[in-house]
Amino acid sequence: MGKTSLSKWLLALMLVLMLALAACGGDDSSDDKKDSDDKSGEKAQSEDGLFNIEDFSMTATNDGEPIEDGTLTYGIVSDTVFEGTFNFNFYSGAPDYEVIAWFDEPLFDSDANYAYTQDGAATWEVDESGKVYTLKIKDGVNWHDGEPVTAEDWLFAHEVIGHPDYVGIRYGSDFENIEGMVEYHDGEADTISGIEVVDEKTLQITFKEGGPSLTTGGIWPYALPKHIFGEMEVANMMESDAVRKNPIGFGPYKVESIVPGESVVLTKNEDYWRGEPALDQVTVKVVSPSTVVQELKTGGVDMVDSFPTDQFVDNADMENVEFLGQVDNAYTYIGFKLGKWDAEASEVVVDPNAKMADVNLRRAMWYAVDNDAVGDNFYNGLRWSASTLIIPFFPEYHNADIETPTFDPEEAKSILDEAGYKDLDGDGYRENPEGEELVINFASMSGGDTAEPIAQYYIQAWGNVGLNVQLVDGRLLEFNSFYERLEADDPAYDIFQGAWGTGTDVNPAGIFAGNSPANYPRWTNEENDQLLADGASMKAMDTEYRKEVYDQWQQLMVDNIPMFPTLYRSVIVPVNDRVVNYTLDPASELRRYQIGVTQAEPVVE
Repeated sequence: MGKTSLSKWLLALMLVLMLALAACGGDDSSDDKKDSDDKSGEKAQSEDGLFNIEDFSMTATNDGEPIEDGTLTYGIVSDTVFEGTFNFNFYSGAPDYEVIAWFDEPLFDSDANYAYTQDGAATWEVDESGKVYTLKIKDGVNWHDGEPVTAEDWLFAHEVIGHPDYVGIRYGSDFENIEGMVEYHDGEADTISGIEVVDEKTLQITFKEGGPSLTTGGIWPYALPKHIFGEMEVANMMESDAVRKNPIGFGPYKVESIVPGESVVLTKNEDYWRGEPALDQVTVKVVSPSTVVQELKTGGVDMVDSFPTDQFVDNADMENVEFLGQVDNAYTYIGFKLGKWDAEASEVVVDPNAKMADVNLRRAMWYAVDNDAVGDNFYNGLRWSASTLIIPFFPEYHNADIETPTFDPEEAKSILDEAGYKDLDGDGYRENPEGEELVINFASMSGGDTAEPIAQYYIQAWGNVGLNVQLVDGRLLEFNSFYERLEADDPAYDIFQGAWGTGTDVNPAGIFAGNSPANYPRWTNEENDQLLADGASMKAMDTEYRKEVYDQWQQLMVDNIPMFPTLYRSVIVPVNDRVVNYTLDPASELRRYQIGVTQAEPVVE
């Protein structure tokens, strides 16, 4: 074992032991942890050494004027390369999104509540039924090659995503809510009857059901340039040069060059419909979690998509950056493989004989883990124990009063005993109720210093109640491989630790609907599908009704446990002191094209 490997192993062991002490009520003294008195809101730790995301500012305080010819370097913190699927209609990984967002954008802007406004590249109107939407693209909105963005392009995006040969993950309940989409997707129709091109700039879409989700993400807001993709086979689009090598959009910057998996250089789009962007050039590059601090201190990057929260406590007083923060629209979870994805039928098929099919086993595994200790010890309060699967990012719908399993290993043991999981051969691990060896294969992603020790903590916690849990392949899986195996229903894993970004619509159908390929636990039932439909219906325009539906849905998930949330999350973004006009605040009127720098070189520590 090399010195570096040994150091990492010792760090993992130390953190696992620290969690074990915390779980047993040991002293979690924070006397050796430094307070932060930096310019980012004086985010001093509390007496127990924890931070609170509410103490962070969401907007950079630098109010200087942007210089001309400015350049900026933006880092994507990742321990793996980006996949390089640079189109909103095809991408699946967050790193690719971070690149796309610089050169393309949705046709709709959103307000502080993430509802579509009339201020973006397109406007919308709805009829009295709440089902027929008329969408109009504004004049002057052009693709980077000068061609106008048209209603045909918007229709074309729907035709591609709904096509039987589409290989992305976007098709689901939102698309099936469009009149005629199911028939088109099933190959029974050549066109989508519910979408009509009224004129060059106007599209009309008729939905089966109206409802609040339509204007918070339910209307697909991304176009696809038909003059580029129109002659391609749908099955080949994702791997085409138009996605991988020469992507275009209508956003503030244009792709100049790509080093596959590593970096993208973008230049100013002088024809941008909102006005001239403030920067001449933006470089987006992958930055390893192990080097991100050094990159920030030396000016190798001006900012990153998200700073590793496990590293924040040791770097909170970094002098050349301002740390911004907000509650994240994402959570971490433990998922159980309970079925398979039927690609031909585009639906989840639940397997009643799956290894993890017994809800008692799943409930015991939830009781066995101490997520409070994980959040406090690994993230100093910047991630915290989760309860239900509608997250605090949606305060109106998150129900903190629902009783969910919390750390109680004795309760976990009792549940397992009663369900027939007993150690019959005296090796310390329980057999299944049929008396057969039970080995639970656990898939978890690599990434940052805490990935390994957290995975090992969960394995240890489950081992403490007599469950033999082992890492798939004996190691953590890199990001792209992890999701490829989930999407393929790899039989090598039984449970997995994943993360889900909810987007800005509270509707959880994207990951839980029976017709969603992103339903990675491969679980649904009649009540789940009905509640998801009710929560997106016209009746759900009444907030109280929608809240009641989602209360029932949150309880259903606690009762059935296809997955359980482990941690709610915050986003911490360091911004170099030369950067202006940057914010995380959804209520702000600042836009990406306005981001600028006040001097030619980054401020260094």
